[in-house]
Amino acid sequence: MKSIKVSQPGGLDKLQVAEIADPGPPGAGQIRVRLHASSLNYHDYAVTIGAIPADDGRIPMSDGAGVVEAVGAGVTQFTAGDHVVSCFFPYWQDGEPTHGNFAYVPGDGLDGYAREVIVTPADWFTHAPKGWSHIEAATLPCAALTAWRALVVEGGIKAGDSVLILGTGGVAIFALQFAKAMGATAIVTSSSDAKLERARAMGADFTVNYKTDADWGDTVRRWTGKRGVDHVLEIGGPGTLAQSITAARVGGHISLIGILTGIKGEVPTLALMAKQIKLKGIIVGSRAHQRDMIRGLEATGIRPVIDKTFPLVGLADAFRYEEQAGHFGKICVEI
Repeated sequence: MKSIKVSQPGGLDKLQVAEIADPGPPGAGQIRVRLHASSLNYHDYAVTIGAIPADDGRIPMSDGAGVVEAVGAGVTQFTAGDHVVSCFFPYWQDGEPTHGNFAYVPGDGLDGYAREVIVTPADWFTHAPKGWSHIEAATLPCAALTAWRALVVEGGIKAGDSVLILGTGGVAIFALQFAKAMGATAIVTSSSDAKLERARAMGADFTVNYKTDADWGDTVRRWTGKRGVDHVLEIGGPGTLAQSITAARVGGHISLIGILTGIKGEVPTLALMAKQIKLKGIIVGSRAHQRDMIRGLEATGIRPVIDKTFPLVGLADAFRYEEQAGHFGKICVEI
């Protein structure tokens, strides 16, 4: 069966279509899943270009959605024909985080979902939302769950709160949708006026172009009547954190999610301390979080925003498209 593998030291030109052996029938406690879709995340891109080193011949992609073809002995939560979606941290089932790195993440420390069939323990997957396509479901394991955990699990978002969302990628657009569904005020930043117009059409209450407004953090703070926002989805990293702190209210909550501007930098510790801000590092969530989120998606009717879909054999082209940073929402791969 077909798969995609990346060779060391990484690079999009190192992504190769490879034939791998069929995994066969599932054993006790396992399921066999015919994969139909995946979606791109910055983490996947970092693996494929070698920024996050992985074993030679690693099968990339942390998101997978498909159909259960068979179940092994003792499996009761799934039956053949069920539509399912993978878990980013398959060994983090519930409770507090169990990993401080990506060693047990498919597509990184483990082989991922850029393949046609996989056999795994049953609890590596959850049911997909009812009525969703496989491509829609494939957007959930990383991007959607990150936004859900930041706002709902860690942020405790409620009606009347205000949320600052950096960018218009996969995590950001899900955050916008969750914020509006929860009755919150949503503020979105981007370097593209066209993307900001689309965000307003989706319900964003205020938008800022950070390319034309260097002091966008203060602009956001002033828009809130100088109170500041309750929640910030900090997707940029060290290059944007100072502005996010400026935008946040005293006692506000910042979810540190992304590293788009680098992996280290200065932190305005005095401002962080003076505002008594809660700064929380976020890497996706647990299987229990995912199940809760899917119930929430079914209850609210939220559907993902998909920018473009590529075939599995065009995975390198999909990442090149991601490199251009012109997408709005998720980029997906059909298997």
